[in-house]
Amino acid sequence: MFSFELLLDAVVIGVLLGCFYAAVSLGLSVSFGLLDVPHVAHPAFLVLASYAVFFLNEHYGVDPLLAGLMITPFFFLFGLAAYRLYYETFEKRGSDAGVRGIAFFFGIAFIIEVLIILQFGVDQRSVTATYVGKAWRIGDMRIPFRLVVAFGVAAALTILLTLYLSRTYMGRAIRAVAQDQEALRLMGANPIRIKQWAFGIATAVLGIAGALLIIVAPVEPTLDRTYIGRTFCVVVMAGLGSMSGTLVAAIILGVAETIVLTLFGASWAPAISFAMLLGVLAVRPQGLFGRLS
Repeated sequence: MFSFELLLDAVVIGVLLGCFYAAVSLGLSVSFGLLDVPHVAHPAFLVLASYAVFFLNEHYGVDPLLAGLMITPFFFLFGLAAYRLYYETFEKRGSDAGVRGIAFFFGIAFIIEVLIILQFGVDQRSVTATYVGKAWRIGDMRIPFRLVVAFGVAAALTILLTLYLSRTYMGRAIRAVAQDQEALRLMGANPIRIKQWAFGIATAVLGIAGALLIIVAPVEPTLDRTYIGRTFCVVVMAGLGSMSGTLVAAIILGVAETIVLTLFGASWAPAISFAMLLGVLAVRPQGLFGRLS
């Protein structure tokens, strides 16, 4: 029987899970929400970051969060190179860049998945740390430390990205390039370099998000397929490019998934993100917070 205690547990765990979803979606909010790049390889980049964190933790005993910070510069450079390749081969050529871009990023995702399988195999991988596997008890409620860590990191990432996009010259340029590239070009700025820099930041954030992914649960090479619906649902529901909206939308998704899991079982939970995505597109296509202006 569904009691008030079960509902309270579901809401608390759902809020923490939602913050984790926000952390893994913030990069997509920049690349897809602000830059209009059809980055369907975003979850594959995320899983790749998780395996890099696993490698550093397994072979050198590096704490997963510190490992996530260590790989961030490399993912920034990876993002710069990925956008430049996408721009030169697809976006530069014109109107059907979106459709071809989807095929391009699907190809990248598939290559990443195969490379991970060749290097690490198909078995699940996990990390060790003092906060993994432990929980905080409040009465009968059990709150895993790993979700508390995800909550704190997601909140910090949201605040940092919001401040960067609103308080710095490059951040304001990124917001401007999402609105009117030609006006930005007339002002003497290079919109392609700004988009490349923004894509690098979106990919760098995945270093930290990948660390959270493997802290929250073990990873395996095809895990990106599970997160593609969740991340796009969060970004579209938030309103394209809204960092604070991404956090709110992710919490709504996390709570909805946890309540459905409690009421109907785990097999229904993954369908919630696609159902919510379709619902938002039908009722409020601009998202809860509208597009960032």
